[in-house]
Amino acid sequence: MKFSLPIRVVTIIAGVLFLVFAWFQRNDIDPQIYHNPSSLDAALWLLFYLVIAVLLLVSLWKKVPVWLVGLGVVACLLEMVTTGPGLYQNLFGDEAFTMTQTSMSAEDPRVELSREFFGAVIALLGVVWIYLLHRVIKSPVKA
Repeated sequence: MKFSLPIRVVTIIAGVLFLVFAWFQRNDIDPQIYHNPSSLDAALWLLFYLVIAVLLLVSLWKKVPVWLVGLGVVACLLEMVTTGPGLYQNLFGDEAFTMTQTSMSAEDPRVELSREFFGAVIALLGVVWIYLLHRVIKSPVKA
């Protein structure tokens, strides 16, 4: 399928951004940056972002099965439910809201949970875009 140039550009940019997000996950196992890092958590986030990047790029040529899009939505929502309490604590807790701290470290769990919540929101937007490409836009340019 061939989509219009603006649709292709947006999709390619989103796919490249998710590849960059996956690349950034490599430092999540560095104990000098993160307090009590989890290799499994970093690997799952890397894989999650990588799958979304690949699906975005593949969706330009092939329709992504709706069950796979649904699985992506469920994964994003589960992550948002899991990390939401940390964001809530960051917004409404006793300490002031922060997403960066002074050194971008995640020694405060609510900071990392807030970042992961917003990462899941961005991932959800990527998954929704994949859905929209083939189920709503449906106006591919004729070859």
